[in-house]
Amino acid sequence: MKILITGANGFLGHYLTEQLLRADHLVIATGKGESRLPFGGNSNFLYQSMDFTDPFSVHDAMTTHAPDVVVHAGAMSKPDECEQNQWRAYITNVEATVTMLVNAEEHRCFFVFISTDFVFDGEKGMYSEDDSPNPVNFYGKTKLEAEEAVFEYEYDWAIVRTVLVYGKPQSGRSNILTMVREKLDMGESYRVVDDQVRTPTYVEDLASGIVSIIEKRAKGVFHISGEDTLTPYQMACETAQLLGLNSSLLTRATAADFSQPATRPPRTGFVIEKAKKLLGYKPISFSEGLRRTFE
Repeated sequence: MKILITGANGFLGHYLTEQLLRADHLVIATGKGESRLPFGGNSNFLYQSMDFTDPFSVHDAMTTHAPDVVVHAGAMSKPDECEQNQWRAYITNVEATVTMLVNAEEHRCFFVFISTDFVFDGEKGMYSEDDSPNPVNFYGKTKLEAEEAVFEYEYDWAIVRTVLVYGKPQSGRSNILTMVREKLDMGESYRVVDDQVRTPTYVEDLASGIVSIIEKRAKGVFHISGEDTLTPYQMACETAQLLGLNSSLLTRATAADFSQPATRPPRTGFVIEKAKKLLGYKPISFSEGLRRTFE
């Protein structure tokens, strides 16, 4: 299959491209500017510079390559940035998704949209695909509105919601686990929230779930995450323990201790029985994902 990916230079994009190439698919990786991906020697890999917020750029790329599948993984995904730059977040997360959908319709593509647990308010936790979204910040609102646009897509589609993705960084961008190592390595104290609950997702598990959706042409909404229920503070403590770092430098904090522009949902986490049953999805444990992150 010929698969076009947006946000291919990003964290998930790297691992998804790698797994699709390993499965012998033809991948058109797209991103702003030059490729930061190391797959240039693979004959099934093609990089196309494309700004998915620019309708002309999208039209040209889609017309040139006519993919069978579009995976729209690109987004403005930092909640505080979205809260402070709402118009840019709306253009990037909502209008650009509509642009991708309109162009995908011309080629009758299978459309896979990557979404987030932040479409929920976090009052209940352990959400299934049937639970009603109710976002508490602007990032979540834009992702929900983009989901609603996908629901109207004329051909086959899937929405993949995920939670707090972690793993080995490939483009230099830190995540919570690598931040813990950096801080503790330098002997600095680090405050981490302990009143927000998540089911953190190992990035390679997420990528494999998306590959299964593509290969099975599985339609509808899927929740894909890990199974271990943890707070960020607990994740940080396990990281310190694995790496033999001084966990006493970690300070337990609450969301109220931070003055962040965007409200975070207190309890998310996913029920993943649908993904297990229909996709054969089998996430690794957090402790195993942690070990692989720092291998």
